[in-house]
Amino acid sequence: MSIRFRVHGVLADTNSEAQIVILRDEKNLEILPIWVGLSEGNAIRFALEGILPPRPMTHDLLRNVLENFGVKIVKIVVSEIKNNTYFATVYLNARGTELTVDARPSDAIALALRTASPLFVTEEVLKRKSGENLDVWLEKLNPKDFGKYET
Repeated sequence: MSIRFRVHGVLADTNSEAQIVILRDEKNLEILPIWVGLSEGNAIRFALEGILPPRPMTHDLLRNVLENFGVKIVKIVVSEIKNNTYFATVYLNARGTELTVDARPSDAIALALRTASPLFVTEEVLKRKSGENLDVWLEKLNPKDFGKYET
């Protein structure tokens, strides 16, 4: 079973050059931080802020190609975690045919934001997400760290 989530914000990891995408469930009971690269974090941030680059970025290109071929994104699911790496699945509908595509969560999230597609996380991922330092890290989060994404 999967639970619907939304992108709450993107933070800079002060210990590295990585970005942290913060996902929250609709009831604000669960939080899932996913570390991504700088360019991936920026792609997600651009979509959150509604920034339109002068030329299409990769996720914009993919959205445009899918739209031109009549393919609709049904949903995005953060589906697995293996060796501290998250995996996602993009569910598509191509003129009545259901398809799935493996994706990095960062790419799937950036695409979901650009297509207003729903985002889900499996219960299995939520059960396995916690590391020994995750709870301590989450407790230190300050609402101002989220900037204008805080809702």
